Amino acid sequence: MPQLNIAEAINRALREIMQEDERVIYIGEDVGEHGGVHGVTRGLLEAYGKERVIDTPISEIAITGTAIGAAMNGLKPIAEIMYQDFIFIAMEQLINHAAQAKFMSAGKLKVPLTIYSQFSLGRQHGPQHSQFFLSHFANVPSINVVLPSTPYSAYGLLRNAVKQQIPTIYLVSAWEYFRFKENVPDEKFELPYGKARTLKQGKDISIISYSRTVYPSLRAAEMLEKEGISAEVIDMMTVSPLDLDTPKSSLLKTKKGLVVSDEHEPASVSSYIAQKLNESLYGKLDRPVMTLNPPFMFVPFSPALEKVYMIDENKIVNRVKEVLN
Repeated sequence: MPQLNIAEAINRALREIMQEDERVIYIGEDVGEHGGVHGVTRGLLEAYGKERVIDTPISEIAITGTAIGAAMNGLKPIAEIMYQDFIFIAMEQLINHAAQAKFMSAGKLKVPLTIYSQFSLGRQHGPQHSQFFLSHFANVPSINVVLPSTPYSAYGLLRNAVKQQIPTIYLVSAWEYFRFKENVPDEKFELPYGKARTLKQGKDISIISYSRTVYPSLRAAEMLEKEGISAEVIDMMTVSPLDLDTPKSSLLKTKKGLVVSDEHEPASVSSYIAQKLNESLYGKLDRPVMTLNPPFMFVPFSPALEKVYMIDENKIVNRVKEVLN
C-alpha cells in the first residue's frame, strides 16, 4: 500500500481514469506540457496525447464552454480552472447551461462534467486566489460539490466524478497538496458522494469539518486528548449531496458539536449544517451546535495577517473549550 500525498493521489486517479475510458479528456491552462500548477497532470500529455490533454488560452469561459459542449456530445471532460476565484467568470455557463441541461431537456441531456479547481489559502496568494465560497455552488441544484481533504479521499472522490451524469465541482486546498502523506490502497476504489467519514472517535464533542480544516481539526483533537477531552472528528467530504446522518449519530453520542470551515459564516454551508442539525436534534443536545469561521473580510496578502485570519488547531481548541464551558 503506497504512501501518497494529495497531488500524487490525484495524478494516479487521473492516469487510471483516462486509461479506463477514452472518453475522458483533460482541458485547462498549463495542464499539458507544463504538467499542471502542482504537477497533478504530469505525464498525462505523454501518455494520452494532445487530443485528450488540451492546453488552453487563459479564458475560463472558453475552458468551461468547450467542456460543456464536449460533455453534451458524449465525452467526459475534466476542466481545470486554476483557482476557484476564477470559476466566477464562467458561472453563467456552469449554472444556466451545465447544471440546468438535464432539467430543461426532461432528462435527455446529460452533462458528465468535472470542474477541477483549488483555493490557495495559507500560501500568501492574497484575496483573488484564496477565496472559499462553497455556498455559491451548494445553492445550485444538480451540481455535486466535492471537497477532498486527504490523499485517500482525493483519489476515491475523483474516480467517482467521471461516473456522474451531472456537473461536479471538485475543489482542493492547495495548502495540502504536498503537506501530508497517507496510505492509499493499491486496488482501485471510488468513494460515494453524500457520505461523510468519521476520522476519529470521541465522546465529549463532535467536530464537523471539510476541506483544509480537517487536518487542523484532527490536530486539535490530539491536543484536547492530552487535556482529557475526547473529540470525534468527521470529514463531510461532499457538501452537495450532504450527509447529515453521520454527524447526527455522532451528536446523539457527544451531545455537543462544532462545525469548522474556512468559509465566511454569513449564508455559509457551515451555518446551514449547524442549522439543520439543531433543527433535527432539538431537545436532544446539551447545547446548540456552534460554528467556527474566519473573520468576515478578504484574505490578507501579509503572511502574518493571513496566519491570524486562518483557522488553525489552536483556534479550534479554544472554540471547543468555549462550547464545552
